[in-house]
Amino acid sequence: MLPARIADVTALETLLSEPTPRVVESLARLAGDIVVLGAGGKMGPTLARMARRASDSAGPPRRVVAVSRFTGGGREALESHGVETIACDLLDEQAVAALPDAPNVIYMAGRKFGSTGNEPLTWAMNCHLPSLVCRKYPSSRMVAFSTGNVYGLSPAGRGGSREEDALQPVGEYAMSCVGRERMFDYFSRERGTEVVLLRLNYAVEMRYGVLVDLASRILADEPIDLAMGFVNVIWQGDASAMALAALGRASSPASVVNIAGPDELRVRDLAEVLGGRLGRRVQFSGTEASDALLSHGARGYQWLGRPRVPADTMLEWTARWLLEGGATSGKPTHFASRDGRF
Repeated sequence: MLPARIADVTALETLLSEPTPRVVESLARLAGDIVVLGAGGKMGPTLARMARRASDSAGPPRRVVAVSRFTGGGREALESHGVETIACDLLDEQAVAALPDAPNVIYMAGRKFGSTGNEPLTWAMNCHLPSLVCRKYPSSRMVAFSTGNVYGLSPAGRGGSREEDALQPVGEYAMSCVGRERMFDYFSRERGTEVVLLRLNYAVEMRYGVLVDLASRILADEPIDLAMGFVNVIWQGDASAMALAALGRASSPASVVNIAGPDELRVRDLAEVLGGRLGRRVQFSGTEASDALLSHGARGYQWLGRPRVPADTMLEWTARWLLEGGATSGKPTHFASRDGRF
């Protein structure tokens, strides 16, 4: 049963970290500790909590270790929920080498925003760092986050890009993400490391994501740009559940799976629904293009389970959250960027 509204941040993070039965079953079949690298971002803390909750339900004792610089805080909250934390600069080779061994690794580190103007750091984070991690964990099974941006724009109405499609990255961020995938695939082939690459597109929750971007612009009486006229969205808790279940799908050579919402959603329609629920008139600008960054999620549902939260519920939750003064990250997704500049 999904709630009609999400009351506060505590309720939100509890819901985001709730494991599905499939996650519990998957982790029950996998022995050993779990290390989550890059766990201090938007998705990492509740994914690490979900891993802890699922592991407690699955039975076999294991450590769940969250690794990040933690410059924005969050360590104490994770530790209060039974997740161990390690502060680490992942570009420091010696620090990475000193991390605890683990048979299960979730790789969430990466750089997107701020890439334009500091491209060398973006390439170092997205291409050099995977090689350090693969050298540290050659015998582990790894789930490595990637992005649907590697596909480039896909014609609307065709269901989105599929895993076997040719990659056509636009901009240096997307190019560096192809480089990240190539590094994981190289080490998977050369050293037998079992890897699954997750191409995520787009995770949302009440504080961040495409729906918050749209609703925030509506509340500010700012026009909605229709140039990127279609999107996929998936509840962040569902994306985390699929990522943890994916540990059981790691293989050598590396496998690839899209993590995406089941619906090809029209931005104009989303904005109008949000405007109605927010009690605001919606303004639009630009012209809807015939293509967008879209991903087809069927393989992910077959392998990892279908998302639990439908788009209409996410829209209702988002509108209520903002009307009731819920906090947001203040960090827009820039999902409407069509030139690959972030």
